[in-house]
Amino acid sequence: MTNRKKISLSRSQDIPFDKLVMSERNVRHVRAGISIEELAEDIARRTLLQSLSVRPVTDDDGKETGQYEVQAGGRRYRALEYLVKQKRLAKNAVIPCVIREDGLLEEDSLAENVQRINLHPLDQFRAFQTLSEKGLSVEDIAARFFVTAKIVRQRLKLASVSPKLLDLYAEEELTLEQLMAFSVTDDQARQEQVWDSVRQAYNQEPYYIRRLLTEDTVRVADKRVRFVGLEAYEEAGGVVMRDLFSQVDEGWLQDVALLEKLVATGLEAERDAIADEGWKWIEVAVDFPYGHTIGLERISGEVEPLSDEETAWQDALRNELAGIEERYFVDQDEDLPEEVDKRLGEIEAELEALDNRAVLYAPDDIAKAGVFISLESDGSVRIERGFVKPEDQEQDDDTSDPDQSGDPQTGDEDNDAGNVPDTDIDGADEPDEPRAKPLSDRLVLELTAYRTLALRNALAGDPDIAFLAALHVLVLQSFYHYGSGSCLQITLKSSGFSVQPPDLNDSPAASDIAARHENWERQMPGDPDHLWAALCDMDMDSRMALFAHCVSRTLYAVSEPWNRHSDAVRHADILADVLKLDMAASGWKPTAENYLSRVPKNRILEAVIEALGADAAQRIDHLKKGDMVREAEQLLINTGWVPVPLRTPELQTVAEGEPNDVPSEPAVKAAE
Repeated sequence: MTNRKKISLSRSQDIPFDKLVMSERNVRHVRAGISIEELAEDIARRTLLQSLSVRPVTDDDGKETGQYEVQAGGRRYRALEYLVKQKRLAKNAVIPCVIREDGLLEEDSLAENVQRINLHPLDQFRAFQTLSEKGLSVEDIAARFFVTAKIVRQRLKLASVSPKLLDLYAEEELTLEQLMAFSVTDDQARQEQVWDSVRQAYNQEPYYIRRLLTEDTVRVADKRVRFVGLEAYEEAGGVVMRDLFSQVDEGWLQDVALLEKLVATGLEAERDAIADEGWKWIEVAVDFPYGHTIGLERISGEVEPLSDEETAWQDALRNELAGIEERYFVDQDEDLPEEVDKRLGEIEAELEALDNRAVLYAPDDIAKAGVFISLESDGSVRIERGFVKPEDQEQDDDTSDPDQSGDPQTGDEDNDAGNVPDTDIDGADEPDEPRAKPLSDRLVLELTAYRTLALRNALAGDPDIAFLAALHVLVLQSFYHYGSGSCLQITLKSSGFSVQPPDLNDSPAASDIAARHENWERQMPGDPDHLWAALCDMDMDSRMALFAHCVSRTLYAVSEPWNRHSDAVRHADILADVLKLDMAASGWKPTAENYLSRVPKNRILEAVIEALGADAAQRIDHLKKGDMVREAEQLLINTGWVPVPLRTPELQTVAEGEPNDVPSEPAVKAAE
């Protein structure tokens, strides 16, 4: 058996700090890790945990000078030097050192850094957990290790994942990103259940794991959560799952049944308050589909009039507002003083309250009409009053006089105008003269055919009256259920949508249309027989605006799979071009729900490249699908980017110097 020489370790010695110098041959030149100041604070708290490796400094003759150069542990030396400069450490304080005399300094310096193995992340997670269990707060741990409190919470959250999954992570069967996805819930049994379902599956992406863990939950941004309030939900015992690794502080309400119960209770309270008004029916839902009021008659109420005191107060507020605008808005670049800005907000709020007064309805109308109660996208309550269902709508009474409809027995078609006797100016017949027979139906048909043709010809010669007549029939059909009081055979068709994309009913366009319709509705006379006179009294600008609103309600440009290349869709492109439609300006933004999570990764990257360039796309092209969706949503949200189906095709060109509202000849021909 061969005898091996026993290993002798380098000797250790305490050396005064002022006898140490930093070696210029230390291989670490690039600064990495925590700062020298942070390391100094750590040494001050815990003292030096690791010795310095040094070599004696010799003179030209090879004799030791009493100085020692630090070959390994340069950052520790700099931290000690920092403490000495702060006079927190004596300059001759003894420092534990290992003295090396053999070999090469550069080799020792390299080995000291290369042979070191960083702590496995899981060991750090568990170490933070142990410190927390020993009574250290999140803030204490953060301060002692020079990290943020958020990082500590993230590490503690990871350490709380199922031990089974942590072991898989330690064995590199789970990635850190997957572990982060599992941390959204504290239910370790559910974590293991989801892992068992995906471990043999093709899709093990973190976003998919997160989706499975949250599929029976509700996001904190949901309108139902905003209505109830997160605090009220938690006070009722509800649990919120948090994704501490999300850039947008995502969270999910775990007890959906509890949330629905709280929502139902809140909406029921709103229903009870409205019920006191006496409506025939009240329908309550978190949301109704867009177009749910189509086919229902809307009764008009009267805005509650202002009292003399309120009118005087409104005038005073307007005068004060005008004074502020005159004084401070002459120079647009001038910042408003804080107190003036605050007062401006108060005035605007008070004026808005005076303008949005309660609408009063007649008791008879309330008795036959109903109310829809739902939620706005921000969680506020949406109340739509005054809708009458078809079965409750009053039919026009049949006021025809049977004596004026001809003799049903004879049905004589030979009766003519010659049979109508002369009468006096008052139209009173002599009592001894027989009553004249009415005109036959056939003759009336023929005579009114002549009149209809003449009316058509006359109407064609008067564009203003033709416009008014068309407006009249459109308004009848838009605001009155029985819109048949017109001789024009124009039918307004306003249909719902074959699809209900996310938040369609809460979109800016839907809100604008609803507000515009309600505004016009308030201006319509209650009796449709008075509508013609009301339209005649309007100025031309008002007529044009009302006409545009009515026409807009008939537009339907949904590109349906079975009719994607229809003439209607092509015409919609022409209108979009002429109107300069900008979907981004109209309020549409790409989100995970309405686009990004529903397209493949290459489409997401294509969107980012188009909006921000290739460099931005390179920052996320390595991410998994779910992470890429979240990052892309934040990148794209204010860029104005929209997908191809929402873009306005450039079908017309405007010659230089021509007004923008004059379409070019090709566009006119295309429209024709």
